[in-house]
Amino acid sequence: MLSSEHTEAAASIVDAIKERRSIRLFKNDPIPNELLLELLNVAIWAPTHGNRQPWRFILYTGEGRFAFANAVIGTYSAEEKEKNGATRFEYFTTIPAHLLIVMPEDPRQKQWEEDFAAACCLIQNFQLAAWEKGIGVVWKTNNFIFDPRFREAARIQPGEKIVGALHIGYPGLVPEARPRKPAEEMLTVIESS
Repeated sequence: MLSSEHTEAAASIVDAIKERRSIRLFKNDPIPNELLLELLNVAIWAPTHGNRQPWRFILYTGEGRFAFANAVIGTYSAEEKEKNGATRFEYFTTIPAHLLIVMPEDPRQKQWEEDFAAACCLIQNFQLAAWEKGIGVVWKTNNFIFDPRFREAARIQPGEKIVGALHIGYPGLVPEARPRKPAEEMLTVIESS
């Protein structure tokens, strides 16, 4: 039987899962690197097959945000740069932190999928831990993470995959919850052979 402490903790986890939102508009307030590291040290408790812990992290804060913005804008066509470059540069440099989650690409399909799943669990852990501290995150998988120019600028090694770019900051706007389909609509129950 669970103790009342465990029951309260479970309730707060359920609340965090249901209340967390992807944040796209951030306040400019910086987040201390120590707090981001604290959140990462919670996130690494994600399930990982064989305890492989298949991840590494690249954090852009302070002036480093300019390096991130330049690396992203460096993937744009001349037309995109002219149309959106200045706006996107300003957007990226006002977000307090950007975090790349990087995993090794195991050539064995089973291990690759296990490692990718573990890294995705880590990202969700990070988002939930951040939300508990009043920090918002949006997990991006835009085309720039696949572009060789961005990969080179971010020092991504051959044989590594960027699982996501997390934009992190105190929420400037928290969107309303978007409805979810009930699990019952997607559930198949098999009770006998």
